Amino acid sequence: MPFVSIRLAGSATREQKAGIVADVTSSLVTRLGKNPAAVQVVIEEVSTENYGAGGQLLADRDAGAAPAASSNQGDAHAAPGQ
Repeated sequence: MPFVSIRLAGSATREQKAGIVADVTSSLVTRLGKNPAAVQVVIEEVSTENYGAGGQLLADRDAGAAPAASSNQGDAHAAPGQ
């Protein structure tokens, strides 16, 4: 029985989460031949005040705080355009 755990920094709408669950389930059915009824997906939303990257809380970065001294180049958590 496949179990997929997804953590999101911030939040998503109910519709977005439903789409993620449908897409992940479809992928496991298509690629691994799994029974869709057996696929379990858990989405955990992590407050940006409880998650940091590059030495800075995401909440602070998103609020326009000064970026950390290190470069965000290649950082999957970098704000768009950085």
